[in-house]
Amino acid sequence: MNDPGREKPQGLKRLLNAFRNTKLGFEGAWREEAAFRQECALALVVVPAGFWFGNTGIERALLVGPMILVLIIELLNSAVEAAIDRIGTERHPLSGLAKDLGSAAVFGGFVLLALNWLLVLTG
Repeated sequence: MNDPGREKPQGLKRLLNAFRNTKLGFEGAWREEAAFRQECALALVVVPAGFWFGNTGIERALLVGPMILVLIIELLNSAVEAAIDRIGTERHPLSGLAKDLGSAAVFGGFVLLALNWLLVLTG
């Protein structure tokens, strides 16, 4: 719910704030999340390879898109983990479940990536 006493930025200021927050998010993920750094390293191989091996625009999208999706899912997973860790350090089944679900989502992205590569390269 919005604070009625606080005006939200509009127009160009809102856009500039959004870009600043995006930059801070990427910097934080790079600094704090080893998994994000590892997935970025993988993307440095997968993305160019996807453009190289894809024969059509659709094939290139199918080879590259899931890698970008893995990075997006990892950012969301890291956000969930940070929020859970902010709440408290004590162990709670729901906190563990939230973190496990985020991890499962990242795994699902990797399954999609592998499946797309298998189907495009063998099809």
